[in-house]
Amino acid sequence: MNRTSGMTGRADPWSVPVTVAQIPEGGLHRDIEADAAARAAMAEVAGLREILSARASLDVTSIGGGRFHVAGYVRSRIGQTCVVTLDPIENDIDEPIDLIFAPPEQIPDLADLVEETAESNVEIPDPPEPIVNGVIDLGRIATDALFLGVDPYPRKPDAVFEPPVVAADPDDHPFAALKALQLETKPPGAKKPGKR
Repeated sequence: MNRTSGMTGRADPWSVPVTVAQIPEGGLHRDIEADAAARAAMAEVAGLREILSARASLDVTSIGGGRFHVAGYVRSRIGQTCVVTLDPIENDIDEPIDLIFAPPEQIPDLADLVEETAESNVEIPDPPEPIVNGVIDLGRIATDALFLGVDPYPRKPDAVFEPPVVAADPDDHPFAALKALQLETKPPGAKKPGKR
């Protein structure tokens, strides 16, 4: 089952749905890897030159009350363009995943608890994600984590930005405008006063 991303309006490029009713009591472990078509679609959505590899290892466990904990990581190798030299470069992504999923009807109450916790000095937990139609999509989770790990300004390790050197314009100094004004106001044929 593919969900449609609200931002892009298209189906998720990497979808690995898990029906929560089929998750065993002891939990579920999944190692997943995106195929070439999914990687190409993900690269297009993220504005990347390419995604060379994308794999995730995830554990899904029940924490009671219809809620589930998803933990693990996503690892990827992506192709980008250096913002300094415009050369093609490759970067590795290794992002942890630690999310709670809950039935949609529980989300408002759990979000209120998060807001109440925000008023105290304890660490604020993230609000849970909704379980949509009884399904948690591990591919979408991995994709979102991968996108979070993308450096928006990638650069080669030795790349240094040097602004272009511009020769100084002799007419570009603080008194240039004053000199121009003086020349405009001088009457024609006026002579400089001489010494007596």
